[in-house]
Amino acid sequence: MAKAIHTMIRVLDLEKSVEFYKQAFGLDVADHFDFDDFALVYLRNDENDFEIELTLNKSRETPYTHGDGYGHVAVCVDDVRNTHQQLAELGLSPTGIKEFHREGSLMARFFFVQDPDGYKIEVLERHGRYQ
Repeated sequence: MAKAIHTMIRVLDLEKSVEFYKQAFGLDVADHFDFDDFALVYLRNDENDFEIELTLNKSRETPYTHGDGYGHVAVCVDDVRNTHQQLAELGLSPTGIKEFHREGSLMARFFFVQDPDGYKIEVLERHGRYQ
């Protein structure tokens, strides 16, 4: 059974976005991961464990529009490889499995699949913060 864990939006000004979600919805920073080209900030509150992931692409200078702003819904599963195989066998064309490593350790193992309207869904293996 899949569990929804976060939704992602791209932002131009990370501090401004964090402040907005704090003020508007009482969401606090649960984690902040800084990479060379981008940063990820996960926001949540005590109401549940579903999060908003803010993604800052450091080279971006112009605001995103709804037409080119990328977003996704994410779910986590026990076994990414098995789920990937099942979706492929259903003809749903999942992307290849990828991994992110941070400080020498696996951070995430995942792939994407698109729904009939073209919305991307990230499927993450339960690991670390993705539970």
